[in-house]
Amino acid sequence: MWQEIGLELVKGIGKLFINPLFYVTICFAVLLGYVRVKRERRSFRTRILWGWTEAKRMFTDSWMYALILSILSTGIGLTLTTDWVVTFSLISAIIVVLFMYQIGSPIISAALAIGALWIGFKMNYSFSILSFNWVGDSKWIELSLPVSMIVGAAVIIEGLLIRKTGAESASPILEKSSRGLTSASYLSKRLWMLPVLSIVPGSVIPDFMPYWPQFTFGSETFAFVLFPVVIAFQQKARRTLPVNLYPKLGKAVITVGVATIGLSLIAYWLPIAAAISLALSALARIGVWIYFTVKERQGNYAVSPQDSGVMIAGVLPESPADKMGLVIGECIRKVNGRTVTNERELYEAIQINAAHCRLEVLDHQGEVRLRQHVIYRHDHHRLGLLVVR
Repeated sequence: MWQEIGLELVKGIGKLFINPLFYVTICFAVLLGYVRVKRERRSFRTRILWGWTEAKRMFTDSWMYALILSILSTGIGLTLTTDWVVTFSLISAIIVVLFMYQIGSPIISAALAIGALWIGFKMNYSFSILSFNWVGDSKWIELSLPVSMIVGAAVIIEGLLIRKTGAESASPILEKSSRGLTSASYLSKRLWMLPVLSIVPGSVIPDFMPYWPQFTFGSETFAFVLFPVVIAFQQKARRTLPVNLYPKLGKAVITVGVATIGLSLIAYWLPIAAAISLALSALARIGVWIYFTVKERQGNYAVSPQDSGVMIAGVLPESPADKMGLVIGECIRKVNGRTVTNERELYEAIQINAAHCRLEVLDHQGEVRLRQHVIYRHDHHRLGLLVVR
């Protein structure tokens, strides 16, 4: 029996590749990178990260989390339904295609999917696609428990990804401040995919594909299904430096995920609690986005021109500036002993000693740091610095 289950498990992984959401997400991750590179070249005449970074890191950042979530989901025996998986995937695809990444958390898509099944059941609504029949689910309350458990864990993963990678994937955008100064805000816009393995009772994949694996457990027929849980994320940092904003945002999202799982456990005694948990958590996630968005729109830009020196808006990877440990939001006061106040003076001072560069930098705490680096012929002629002008 275990050999049979293992074989069906391996075959079930292939179901990921018949889900259109899988391909839609990959295409739009590539598109995100293309748009970002064009914006960076327009503002700074160079790109910061490779254009395929978003598509590559969509999997590399999250595959370990997806593996752990799949093991927990199948190990605990959390069972979903075909109708919910299809509805969830459809809603996620719409969010991805319409670039509605502010509300791209899986908790929002999951809550909307449960709501759609409830409405379909109440209105006795159904439709067919090829040989697959979608109908409302009369057991939507019972379904809410495994959904809230899986999606709650996915929201925790979302928070961990934001906290870990949000700042490093933030792309600078030059904007005019209220005082007419060219300042920098930072947009982190990402897609992550969690291929989650779960159990679905009955004929999981549409009947027109009868060869998909199923195994019998007792009197019930089950099948494995590997479906994509897509995390779409977008948040702009303006008032706060990215390195400070995104860890706080990630912590808030993790709290929402933990609360989702905690509230859903009450469903063992009060079944409706899981559905309530999904609704409240979806509203809480939207509230987190609104709170940080409004907060960042208030006050001055964290990265704007300063009288004390040249403000760093970005650093190219593997450049001399990166090797010197320079980071966004620091202010360069002196280069090779010469005081600099703008971009032109900065690069003129670099040419004083083109082979060895010495910088005096004010860090985020206002303390002076001295950095130096030997400049080689193949190094970036501007040290890899992007500054506000």
